Parts: sequence; C-alpha cells; structure tokens
Amino acid sequence: QVRLVESGGGLVQPGGSLRLSCAASGFTFSDYRMSWYRQAPGKERELVAGISSNGGSTNYADSVKGRFTISRDNSKNTVYLQMNSLKPEDTARYYCNAFHPLSHWDYWGQGTQVTVSS
Repeated sequence: QVRLVESGGGLVQPGGSLRLSCAASGFTFSDYRMSWYRQAPGKERELVAGISSNGGSTNYADSVKGRFTISRDNSKNTVYLQMNSLKPEDTARYYCNAFHPLSHWDYWGQGTQVTVSS
C-alpha cells in the first residue's frame, strides 16, 4: 500500500522557520522524483519545490527561492522541505508528491497545514 505521510506543519510567526517531512512507503522511493506543492484557500495547487530521484537536481518556485530548501534521504524514504524567512503568503496546505518519470505513476499525501501569522 502506497503511503505518503507529511508532518511538521503548524503555526509560525513571520520570519520564522519550519521543516516539513514526508515519509514514503509502499513503493521504490529512490526511483521517484519528489516534490512539494501547496494550496491556499481559493487558489490552485502550485509547485513549491522538486528534487530528482538521486537528489542531484532541484527546482523551486520563484516565490520561495533563497528561502526554502528541498532535500531527500533515500535511506530513510523521506523528503524534507526546510522553510526559512516565512511570510504570511506562505500560508497554505503543503502536499508531498511522488512521480515516476517513466511510468508517470503519481502519488499524493494528505497534506500538512502551514500558517504564518503574528
């Protein structure tokens, strides 16, 4: 059974930091590109950051470049999103996504809420 379980969300003040984790199981994690997406109320889901299967390549939305860092530990089947200098506009539900580049199989987690507010 495929599972992606996000954790680490919460309420943080502007300028603060959070580290999200996504623990994967039920598939060969190291074969999949992993990404973080977010969706704010009334808005479409958007890509925040992605990382290649071996961790050698990353990409970021312009809005988070220089503030967020995506990483992965294939020995732990886990992908992370370090979020620094958080802004109120970062408030959203953050989702973990696994994507296989050949089969195009695609899995999603249930999300974790991040709220940036004073």
